[in-house]
Amino acid sequence: MKILVPVDGSPFTKRMLAYLAAHDEWLGGAHRYTLLHVAPAVPPRAAAVLDKAVLKEHYAEESEKVFKPLRTFFDKQKIAVDFAAKVGPAAETIAGVAAKGKFDLLMMGSHGHGLLGNLVMGSVTTRVLALCGVPVLIVR
Repeated sequence: MKILVPVDGSPFTKRMLAYLAAHDEWLGGAHRYTLLHVAPAVPPRAAAVLDKAVLKEHYAEESEKVFKPLRTFFDKQKIAVDFAAKVGPAAETIAGVAAKGKFDLLMMGSHGHGLLGNLVMGSVTTRVLALCGVPVLIVR
């Protein structure tokens, strides 16, 4: 199964990884994981005055902060994973990558906070569910 896992380095990402580690059916060679970090875009006015190389390095550093401990986790589990870094609005980018990459499942942690209407799930999770045609497994 081809699984997309959006990650942001939060405690909810760690909880989702703990769920993976505790359930043998998710580990092993039967699944192929792609970890996706979506960095928010620098506002257009600020980006316009920054050197493109500096901006690109900023985005790469932000993603690597999230990916570094995850590399360690998956290395210990002896699971090969792919890492993808994107820039843009989180929910729209996640749903777009899931669709274009023809993933079988999207597995994500949920913050469980936001406005009154988002008491059960975080607003990004709610938006991903609304936009995504790929089945979603939410770990809380």
